[in-house]
Amino acid sequence: MKSNDVILQTVTKFVVFIILTFSVDLFLAGHHYPGGGFVGGLVFASAFVLLGLAFDLETVKNGAPIDLKRLGTIGFGALGALMAVATGLGGLIWGEAFLSQSLFLVELPLLGELELSTVTLFEAGVAFTVIGVVLTIILGISEGV
Repeated sequence: MKSNDVILQTVTKFVVFIILTFSVDLFLAGHHYPGGGFVGGLVFASAFVLLGLAFDLETVKNGAPIDLKRLGTIGFGALGALMAVATGLGGLIWGEAFLSQSLFLVELPLLGELELSTVTLFEAGVAFTVIGVVLTIILGISEGV
């Protein structure tokens, strides 16, 4: 028997946007403040967990434009691991140590000076991997129920 979860589903539609925005903020703040790819990826994946709890996972799967399990393993998981390793190997190409970082200062017309770092690419790889692993685990557990 399905219970009436109108309040939970309505609140979830707003809260998911807040969670996703917060995860991006955690990811971007990770270079200078606490946060980063791992924490940002976990918070991002928790939005999908909340959607799965408020609605059912079949509804979430049907609402996604592509297969979430394939997106988790091949898309986010493999792409993230490849990005993390590639940024580590990038230092070796230029004769530096593995996982050495590079920092670039770019002048943008309206924003001013912007700091770009290879650590951000590494953190993006970690975030993608964490999102992929959590999605795969949650979908795997839900299929076994």
